[in-house]
Amino acid sequence: MTKRPAPAPTVPAPARRDFLRIAGATAAGFFALGATSDRMRIVASLTSLSLDDELTRRNMSDGNTTSRLGGLIAGLRQRGWVEGVNYRFELRSTFGGPDKLRTAVQELIALKPDVILTGSTVETAAMLGATKTIPIVFATANDPVGNGFVQSLARPGGNVTGFTSSTAEMGGKWLQLIREAVPDLARVGVLFNPATTPRAGRFYLESIEQEAAATGGVSVVPAPIGAPAEIDTAMGRFAEPPKAAVIALVDSFLVVNRQAIVAAAAKYRVPVIYPFHYFMDAGGLMSYGPTLEVRSADYVDLILRGTKAGDLPVQSPRKYDLLINRTVARALGLVMPFTLLARADEIRE
Repeated sequence: MTKRPAPAPTVPAPARRDFLRIAGATAAGFFALGATSDRMRIVASLTSLSLDDELTRRNMSDGNTTSRLGGLIAGLRQRGWVEGVNYRFELRSTFGGPDKLRTAVQELIALKPDVILTGSTVETAAMLGATKTIPIVFATANDPVGNGFVQSLARPGGNVTGFTSSTAEMGGKWLQLIREAVPDLARVGVLFNPATTPRAGRFYLESIEQEAAATGGVSVVPAPIGAPAEIDTAMGRFAEPPKAAVIALVDSFLVVNRQAIVAAAAKYRVPVIYPFHYFMDAGGLMSYGPTLEVRSADYVDLILRGTKAGDLPVQSPRKYDLLINRTVARALGLVMPFTLLARADEIRE
């Protein structure tokens, strides 16, 4: 009787994925793409989101190339950098207040990374306060010159460069759009945290006020908040007549607390325009902001190959998207004009 060979041991799914990923990254492939295998590089990243946040999990999920971190890892792989083979990825969360921010920064600095990717203005400022030598790439920033991160957009200098997410004139554009959605608008609240939005809110408020003054009929009401517990009260201010809507500024605090903000808007039936699609995913009415383009891999790759961060120009968004949720509009009693719907890049039901 012929003895059958013993079955091959079963490899757990995660280990199998790691094996295939490593096996697929041959040395020939590395050198063909120009990556070097002389040592393990370290790519570090800071996020203001909790590591348990849905956006963080989505960012880090296997094969998600449309998210910021997933796109970074996929983009680096295309350029010959394979996680676990010739570089190591280190992620730290700053969620939890100033002490957590300091701890996260210190932990990453201690690793002596080859490049650090930051996700917000606050994190970039904290990292620049800790190092003037380690290259830093900000994935989003609104006023890098005004914040002192770079000398100019074309010639950053120093050890930092990256990508802007909007311009100061966006404030006026948000007001134009929300006025189209709410024709009888008399007041517009501006929601932001002074500690986490550019120039304590003035970066966008000036263009909002200028647009309101130029067109007339709408008063601008700043609504600064400093803690999640203040969200409900701030939104409730705009529930009573005269007719009001709210503009949510570009602000990492608002992104972290997007679920609570969208819920408060629904509770008080307040129309709100948001700067990012993240708020739409949470059930927001409309958003207008930069098209999600994951370009950080370009700069991280160049820096890993020896290019100085200060020699890479700061890049601006190439396209902006308007998203509208008609189901939310109907719940608020709004009839979106055809002229506005026709310009939308995406209409959700």
